[in-house]
Amino acid sequence: MQRNIGLAVGRGTGPELADVFERTVQNIGQLYSTTAVITRSPRIYHSYFSLLPEGDLERIRQLTEEDAAHYEQFCRDQAVSGTSAIFRTAMNAQSLYLVRQRLRAVKVDVIQAQKASLLLIRDAAQGFYTGENSHVPGVVTRTMTFSREITDQVISFALRRARDEWPDGEVREIIMAYKFHLLDGAFAEWVADAAARHGVDIALCQPDTVNRNLIERGLSPRTVIISGNEWADIMHAVLLDRFAAERQESRFTENIHLHPEVSGLVEYQTVHGSADDLAGTNRVNPMATVRAAAAVMERHVHCTGATKAMELALDSLRSREILTSDLGGSHSTTAVVDALLDVLEPHVAPAADTGPADPSAAP
Repeated sequence: MQRNIGLAVGRGTGPELADVFERTVQNIGQLYSTTAVITRSPRIYHSYFSLLPEGDLERIRQLTEEDAAHYEQFCRDQAVSGTSAIFRTAMNAQSLYLVRQRLRAVKVDVIQAQKASLLLIRDAAQGFYTGENSHVPGVVTRTMTFSREITDQVISFALRRARDEWPDGEVREIIMAYKFHLLDGAFAEWVADAAARHGVDIALCQPDTVNRNLIERGLSPRTVIISGNEWADIMHAVLLDRFAAERQESRFTENIHLHPEVSGLVEYQTVHGSADDLAGTNRVNPMATVRAAAAVMERHVHCTGATKAMELALDSLRSREILTSDLGGSHSTTAVVDALLDVLEPHVAPAADTGPADPSAAP
């Protein structure tokens, strides 16, 4: 069965990584004898640095809004057409967060430590990262909103995702990291009401308290942290380094839109930014992009085992030191992808060992 995938491309290294994504998707499709049709957005979206030479403040504001409006409509069109996944390269954060606010997005990341697992749910629909700016000479005023409705939606989603992640239902700790002391007690009341309604304990903590507790006692075996981007964006690299010994440059993440008009649409992205300084040099690290491609193909195009196959192929490259310079290698983006696709093979899980046949069983 043919499946549709959306593709949105930002400036910087976006065009190079979009080509890597398309090539990887096509290769995985051939390995699994299936087809994925990729629909590219016709607009190349700005990065922050590509906006700066565009002119004065008013022109930058105009282009920011144009990018946001166009990408929002692309997401809506893809959802209406039945597309369930979009891969997006990095774009200007101000445009992106306007879209996330309007479509009520949450960002999902699972960080696997040696003996613990963290499900990080980042509230991208409200808070400082959202909102509108107004200007007078020498002053920028940013107006943002928190609401009970969105807070309830984010909590409900986090609990559903936790049940999907851990089907046996055992979650040791649910934490919310927000600057709730600045919201007149309203946010704490909303969280308490939601916790009572769902029948769970939620610890609402200031971000510095969460940091202190993580330093002192680490992660519980299963932890859910729901947070505003004000904390999560800063702490993500630290959490990866401390608990998983990983770097952002090799990771992808997923964004779920909670607005009912785009329900079911999942946006995948590299965690790293647009890397404008590397644009056109064939030196950008493709690991996050190829991992995202494998996840999209497994989860949305039914290529079972594609993510495991990708990890085995990446292990092969690491063992032979076929890496880009940021990982200590000397290979170009193209050389890494060429070598990767040469060794990529479908992964078939070994059959479960059922033990010796019961001699008393009927034939």
